Amino acid sequence: MSQGSDIVLYTTQTPNGIKISITLEELGLPYKVEKIDISKNTQKEDWFLAINPNGRIPALTDKFTDGQTINLFESGSIMQYLVERYDTEYKISYPKGSREWYEMNNWLFFQNAGVGPMQGQANHFSRYAPERIEYGVNRYVNETRRLYSVMDKHLASDKRPYLVGEKCTIADIAHWGWVAAAGWAGVEIDDFPNLKAWEERMAQRSGVEKGRHVPDRHTIKELLKDKEKMEHHAAESRKWVQAGMKADAEKAGK
Repeated sequence: MSQGSDIVLYTTQTPNGIKISITLEELGLPYKVEKIDISKNTQKEDWFLAINPNGRIPALTDKFTDGQTINLFESGSIMQYLVERYDTEYKISYPKGSREWYEMNNWLFFQNAGVGPMQGQANHFSRYAPERIEYGVNRYVNETRRLYSVMDKHLASDKRPYLVGEKCTIADIAHWGWVAAAGWAGVEIDDFPNLKAWEERMAQRSGVEKGRHVPDRHTIKELLKDKEKMEHHAAESRKWVQAGMKADAEKAGK
């Protein structure tokens, strides 16, 4: 990372947040980091809403080709911007318009529209809801498992090392933080051996290793080994998640 960069990443330690820091590290781009404290609803403050009206992380600003600042939000959009503008050597993408480009985007949208939302809801009903609702837990955990099975079978076909072709792309990066946290959603990764091997393969990449620790250490794997710490972390997170939901509902009702 460099203090002289035009790129500023607004993020926190979540699967969606580390997508972008990993992408930046894989591309070798200098960037600054602004840590957003979502437990204090920093992402709802006016200055942040001017960057992302939806009040979510990650967000990114950059100096655009016209010399003016451009605001980027939604992780998939940010990733596409970064590779279209900066990945001229196709380190983690393919030439736009190629077969592989479209296949890469298939899996990028699969994550953004499928794995992320479904696993996010599995997390919510399993960890953050004020009471355990079995229908909600089962609905989203089972759908996450279904989506994992899709990836597992795809990776098994032709013994693919990555989702598209023979190299890691933004499609892989988009999924990694979520799959690495499968246990938090109540999904047993050992049930998906090809996906597990892919996750471990991704974890060996230097860009993944550097990017996953932005803006704080990535500790989900250690946390998943300690049931007592997991319960404590879930309880603390539940408080601010519920408080944030209440504040959003009150604001929307005005």
